Amino acid sequence: MRLTALLSMAARVVVPKNYRYGSSRPWTVAAKRRNPPGKTRNKVFVEPIADEDWTVLRGDTVEILSGKDKGKQGKVTQVFRRRNWVILEGLNTHYRYIGKTEGYRGTYIASEAPILVRDVGLVDPADRKPTEVEWRFTEEGERVRVSVRTGRIIPKPLFERRDGIVPQQWKDGPKDTSPEDTLEKTYTPSLKTLEEEVMEKMGIQEHRRHQRSYWY
Repeated sequence: MRLTALLSMAARVVVPKNYRYGSSRPWTVAAKRRNPPGKTRNKVFVEPIADEDWTVLRGDTVEILSGKDKGKQGKVTQVFRRRNWVILEGLNTHYRYIGKTEGYRGTYIASEAPILVRDVGLVDPADRKPTEVEWRFTEEGERVRVSVRTGRIIPKPLFERRDGIVPQQWKDGPKDTSPEDTLEKTYTPSLKTLEEEVMEKMGIQEHRRHQRSYWY
């Protein structure tokens, strides 16, 4: 079995039969609080969407098609494929108090609520309007998203790390290690012990050898 298969099996989280997925990861405290042991919840039916048919990716610009923020456009910050949810930056927000105590009412904060992927439309960069999308192949064999209305290719968003760095746009600074220096092999394997290597570098000659020992 390959190492990638073993890692994927180890990363797979085993959840109870009646587990209800939310915006928190199953192993977090918030998710365990919503799904305590022994609690049964009504099953939520989710329209199955295959991974190869999923068209909305993190970093895309979409427009809300229904709800209180209908017509507004925003950037997709999170995608929950098990629930067909997407979260947009600064849209579909709800407000609540956190850190409430007996003498303090708490801090009033806003948080984005998830939206069903069917209630958003991918924005076509050609005219900045929502459109239906299809997966097609180019002449070079690359799988791309194509707008059904205009027929133009909608490029995939650049991958952005949690710290806000886009690897494709990163430029090395004076203190960064270049890829050539990183891949350079500077270690030479040897069968000598650490003591023998130190003695060789310091020019120490030792002709004595340990006597053989026998274990019975």
